[in-house]
Amino acid sequence: MVPEARLLTIQPWDKGSLSAIEKAIQKSDLGLNPSNDGSVIRLVIPQLTEDRRKELVKMVHKKLEDGRVAIRNIRRDAHEMLRDFRREKEISEDQEFNAQEDLQKVTDRYIADADKLGEEKEKELLEV
Repeated sequence: MVPEARLLTIQPWDKGSLSAIEKAIQKSDLGLNPSNDGSVIRLVIPQLTEDRRKELVKMVHKKLEDGRVAIRNIRRDAHEMLRDFRREKEISEDQEFNAQEDLQKVTDRYIADADKLGEEKEKELLEV
């Protein structure tokens, strides 16, 4: 629930999970300090300072790099599968080559999409 523009309240069905939720928020590295009154957790979202905006931009860059690495790992796994298919004579060498070219195009497209989203988020965060 959002009672005010900069205040979030969390009211779980299971009251026993309040402390676990509170600890998870504290460990999240979001810079939020939850307030637990026994039935509701309140999160006051601080006004963004220039330093906090820069921290958030760094977090965006880290998440973006993690996404690029994940995309490249998927590409590597797909390359290995294509090599295995060729070794087992399920596809020809030409088919493997064409599939690898297509795979690279898809990889490049998704990395470009991630970069574009990262740039948009950075602009949004730095906008005052």
